[in-house]
Amino acid sequence: MTKICAAFNMTLDGICDHTTGIADQELHQHYADLLRTSDTILYGRKTYQLMEYWKNLVKEPSGVKEMDDFAIVMDNIPKIVFSKTLKEIDWESAKLSDKGLPDKVEELKQQIGKNILVGSRSLIIQLLNLNLIDELQLSIHPIIETKGLEFFENLNVRKDLKLIKTKVFKSGVVTLYYEIKRED
Repeated sequence: MTKICAAFNMTLDGICDHTTGIADQELHQHYADLLRTSDTILYGRKTYQLMEYWKNLVKEPSGVKEMDDFAIVMDNIPKIVFSKTLKEIDWESAKLSDKGLPDKVEELKQQIGKNILVGSRSLIIQLLNLNLIDELQLSIHPIIETKGLEFFENLNVRKDLKLIKTKVFKSGVVTLYYEIKRED
């Protein structure tokens, strides 16, 4: 059975605005490596549209190796987008989901292969509330932002986690890898 893995960036105080954080070469390399160990990534509309930036970087590289490498990996990984407003997508490696989120995730979990990543806050929260995430990877940036979108704002079910690994970056970013504890 495939593992559903949610990965996201946030500040120390839980803010997850995409403009806040340390997007350095080491972090780009980390996420490129994560994408390489996955079969697919799931996005909501807003995050998908933000990630389209990387499609353009493949066509016109930045000259920064880690960013350009990340752009290539991001361009290649299959993406499934959940949206009620988008009618079509023009990124060759992306497609709109043919099912609702819970049904599609249950279908993907039955496949044999690498991890399925969830890269949108809204999808992560929905899947946590539905108990469909197996692993949560949070990259905590050493910033106290004080305002913005709170990562866990709409979580309505308590989650007990087991810390399985940590990774510390030179920038002070710490990635915490948690297994979601399941009730037997």
